[in-house]
Amino acid sequence: MDGKRYRLKVTLRGARPPIWRRLEVDAAVTLFNLHDILQVVMGWTDSHLHQYRRGSTYYGESDPEFEMRREDERRIRLNQVLRKAKDRMVYEYDFGDGWEHDVVLESSGVVAEGGPSVRVVAGKGACPPEDVGGIGGYYRFLEAIQDPKNPEHQDMLEWGGPFDPNAFDIDEINKYFQKTRRRRKDA
Repeated sequence: MDGKRYRLKVTLRGARPPIWRRLEVDAAVTLFNLHDILQVVMGWTDSHLHQYRRGSTYYGESDPEFEMRREDERRIRLNQVLRKAKDRMVYEYDFGDGWEHDVVLESSGVVAEGGPSVRVVAGKGACPPEDVGGIGGYYRFLEAIQDPKNPEHQDMLEWGGPFDPNAFDIDEINKYFQKTRRRRKDA
């Protein structure tokens, strides 16, 4: 990597109150690797397809089913797409549920050698459960689990388990990246 670090803010579109993360990553990370990072910091399980969009350009894996040209995310680096503060792109995860995230470059700088490759510095809100049905399904899920009189209350609790929409553990996420970094060094 080139020693340059980006501070990004990632916000799940349509979530009220907002669900967001602020993180620092190597500016030269590929979009393919950024996908893995975003899955962890947001709390998704990498069970669905994804893509990025900046203007009319799409980045992701080629898929003949979609008959859509995408730039190869394995060859494109973040600093080729976002170059200056306030540049933005959309990260879409799970085309069925349609989770769209605004990814905004807040700042860039040089990082000392040996620092963590990924670090979450702030965030708010729990990631919605996988396959809940997009933002509308998420709000129906929250309504059902919070109201014992709701006819779907028990089914939703059994399906989604106990769920705290405010839960967000920055230390747990950063420990994950520290462990991953140590494993790579030891290998």
